[in-house]
Amino acid sequence: MADAIQQHISSIALLVHDYDEAIAFYTEKLGFRLLQDSDLGAGKRWVQLSPPGSSHCNLLLAKASKPQQCAAVGNQAGGRVWLFLHTNDFWRDYQSMVAKGVQFNETPREEPYGTVAVFEDLYGNKWDLLQLTSG
Repeated sequence: MADAIQQHISSIALLVHDYDEAIAFYTEKLGFRLLQDSDLGAGKRWVQLSPPGSSHCNLLLAKASKPQQCAAVGNQAGGRVWLFLHTNDFWRDYQSMVAKGVQFNETPREEPYGTVAVFEDLYGNKWDLLQLTSG
């Protein structure tokens, strides 16, 4: 019998204008951990960040270097919510993020699936901060 397929997404590339300003936003305002920051030469770096407690998927910062890439920074999903940051304590994280200057686009709301609010990263990409209803 063949082994069952086991896959997971390990990284999501996020276009940024500047590595250091993006690292500062994600670590200082969202509390992400800097997993790796390696110089690849020619102005390129391998920068991986992860939310606290995350074991599989992380962000891979990719510095935009071509006009098409620069135009996509902050709009990688065409204005839609693109990334979903799940939490085990919505109000703790919401209040922390607001205190650190994170821009929310709406008042938090209760939905059948959980508590959610849309926020923007430093470039304008839209995220959901989400605590799912248990059960």
